[in-house]
Amino acid sequence: MSTQATVLITGATSGIGDALLQQYLANGYRVIACGRNQEKLRQYANDHHNVIPLAFDITDRQQISQAASQLTDIERIDLLLLNAGDCRYIDDVNAFDGQLFADIIAINLQSLGYLLEHFLPKVPEGGQVVFVSSSATLLPFPRAEAYGASKAGIDYLAKSLRIDLTTKNIAVTLVHPGFIKTPLTDKNDFPMPFLLTSEQAASRIYNGVKAKKSYLHFPKRLTWLMKLFALLPDAVWQKLILKSENK
Repeated sequence: MSTQATVLITGATSGIGDALLQQYLANGYRVIACGRNQEKLRQYANDHHNVIPLAFDITDRQQISQAASQLTDIERIDLLLLNAGDCRYIDDVNAFDGQLFADIIAINLQSLGYLLEHFLPKVPEGGQVVFVSSSATLLPFPRAEAYGASKAGIDYLAKSLRIDLTTKNIAVTLVHPGFIKTPLTDKNDFPMPFLLTSEQAASRIYNGVKAKKSYLHFPKRLTWLMKLFALLPDAVWQKLILKSENK
């Protein structure tokens, strides 16, 4: 029986997920790489003998069930790293896009219920679950109603699950990245201070998860500043953020 540690990574075919896959492979892990890009997944498997590709849409419960059924030979997932997500903005609040809101909630939050249903049972005592949320939950931002609400839901889910998994000796880590250069953030049309690369983000996540920290936030020069702004009265923060938006 292999003693090689196994990590499952969702959203493994681009951005932070791709960088995390490379990070864990470099450190000797067997990686279950999950995503929708089947060509990229095949490439991973061809290039690395210890990559197990799983192609599915995280919003499709049936696809997740079928993917999980392919892991019958995998007895344990030591690290369940839930990273996949999307970001879209409500550009005209007076014509609120309810479908966009529902889509982002389904991708970023509802999907986690399906993933936990099928993969959490394989996380053993001493294992770990990691939720990649966002520092956007620290403060309200314009146009971010859908994205921010979905990520705030992840925060509560992670903190609540941590309590229930304590008796099973399964650690839960919540991650609040700042601005990370990925295909998603490349679409942003506003300044992104202290921007990090996906590789820098993956390194921080890897080291924090290895130390079994319950909470990771980075870059700290951004996240501590956001935490400080969060202490301001709502009216003051609203005036500051609207002023910066109108520049």
